[in-house]
Amino acid sequence: MSNLNDLLLKFSFEQPIRQLEKRKGGYFYLQVDAGIIHQFEKKRHTRLVCTLDGRVSYSCGLNHLGDGNYFIIVASKYLKQLGKGLGQEVTFEIKEDPNPLGVKMPEVLEVLLAQDEEANQIFQGLTDGKKRSLVYTVLKVKDIDEQVQAALKFLGEVKR
Repeated sequence: MSNLNDLLLKFSFEQPIRQLEKRKGGYFYLQVDAGIIHQFEKKRHTRLVCTLDGRVSYSCGLNHLGDGNYFIIVASKYLKQLGKGLGQEVTFEIKEDPNPLGVKMPEVLEVLLAQDEEANQIFQGLTDGKKRSLVYTVLKVKDIDEQVQAALKFLGEVKR
């Protein structure tokens, strides 16, 4: 029996770590050609898992480079883990993220959505990007009761 991960498109590359100009954010990044991205069903809206040098994996999205191609941001913390820097070669693999949100749903949010039909309906109507924003909003708060209140506030503002 096939594993879902075996069915997902996967591409491997090797290239130097690049950096955007400061006025464009100054992010470290890896370029991905448009021809590769257009092979994914959701094209540029595909959530990806990027694995660097076979050692560091993270969920990510795609950003426009401005020349028709795309890039993936590489956080400084990942470069530090690999002992790599600007201009150094890195091997990276991208594949479609089997989790369409690209983030793990907090348990408190799962429970809230299971118990509150109206909140669940609002949540289901959100774009994946807005759903991720809600997850990050909830994760920023440590107290469970405050997480619930933050989620309800977020969904209430969306409803308006």
